[in-house]
Amino acid sequence: MSKKAEKNIIAFVANLPQSSVESIHAYGKKTGQKFRIMLILDKKHTELKREPQCDILLKIDFSKSEKITEALLPYENQLLAITCRSEANIARFAKIIPCVPYLRTPTSESLSWATDKYEMRKRFKLYDPKITPKFTLVKDTSVAESKRLIEKIGFPMIIKPANLAASLFVTICYHEDELKTALATCFRKIRKAYENDKRLEEPKVIAEEYMEGDIYSIDSYVNSRGTVYHLPMVRVKTGKDIGHHDFYGYTQMTPTILKRDTIKRAEAVAETAIHALGLRSSTAHTELMKIDGEFKVIELGPRMGGARDKLYNLSCNIDHPLNDVLIRIPKKPKIPKKCNGNAVYMKWFLPKEGIITSLAGIKKIEQLESFYKIEVNKKIGDRATFARSGGRSVFNLYLYNADRAKLLADIRRVEQLVKIKLR
Repeated sequence: MSKKAEKNIIAFVANLPQSSVESIHAYGKKTGQKFRIMLILDKKHTELKREPQCDILLKIDFSKSEKITEALLPYENQLLAITCRSEANIARFAKIIPCVPYLRTPTSESLSWATDKYEMRKRFKLYDPKITPKFTLVKDTSVAESKRLIEKIGFPMIIKPANLAASLFVTICYHEDELKTALATCFRKIRKAYENDKRLEEPKVIAEEYMEGDIYSIDSYVNSRGTVYHLPMVRVKTGKDIGHHDFYGYTQMTPTILKRDTIKRAEAVAETAIHALGLRSSTAHTELMKIDGEFKVIELGPRMGGARDKLYNLSCNIDHPLNDVLIRIPKKPKIPKKCNGNAVYMKWFLPKEGIITSLAGIKKIEQLESFYKIEVNKKIGDRATFARSGGRSVFNLYLYNADRAKLLADIRRVEQLVKIKLR
């Protein structure tokens, strides 16, 4: 009798973050289990900047379901869990799901609803109209279409792609001229942006009612039976909050100072959104707008939020990458009851666009008491571009301090230290 294959392969679709590798290895060492890590790549879009730290590298032709099945068949009885940490590759994850029917996964339909903001809004409206603003699909840049948008949504309104993350091309329009410019820019650049992200979806643009309020986000885990486990909320300040004409996440800080009953209301809305999309065996990242004490859903992603692995680990000692795997095995995620400090993630964009001629203050940031890590994305000679135009930040910064007041003081020092000139 042949020995039964051990189910110990944890598969990642298209992207394998270092934090996930480290978490799985640490968990295996702690439990005495030997896990193997598989990275599944799209054969047509394989651009490895470095050798991935995986045990099995699988390059698949995603054009046909039988090709996916054929590639995965040798590992069928060894696969323990499968996840996708990349927003841009959720569509590939959805294509794999029918080919791994005995793993605990979200459904392909739920992933489609969760990555297409237009379909997402339709599900929210059907499930609970109170949690979503007015919205519509944008067909083109014609005068007649602009008139329809104004009549249906009204000003102010937000124009944004249905499938892109990181606030790319998200624009607030207060009048007809701004709407005309936003539509022209979005439709002109959106296809290239989708291609750059190697997305499988067709480009799509939506318009929705602009909501005025405070933005929060919350990451959650939902098991195969629909039980939801929430992580601490994150307060998000946007570029607009600091006077920039841009809608990127400027600071993302956790934990918040919201009262417990307010947090409970936010968690209830996030849970409604998760169930509206039918998510299961997944991590969910829900962005919320707090308006007069009530919460509405900005959007929901079937994945971990950006930078949340480090934020939650720093502030609350939560192993977010490990929990993302545990919920799919399935095992109950490990969530400490209390946080040990405060953490913030800053994305630094400039109030104007142009060529960077000087970058001062970056080194001084590293001397701050709260400093943890900085990722510099631009150098002298590079062009600084708005997020709404498809640009990326000058740098990303992580700060941590057990004392909230000291963290706030260091955030202020960063704002005073950094001096960037353009031409």
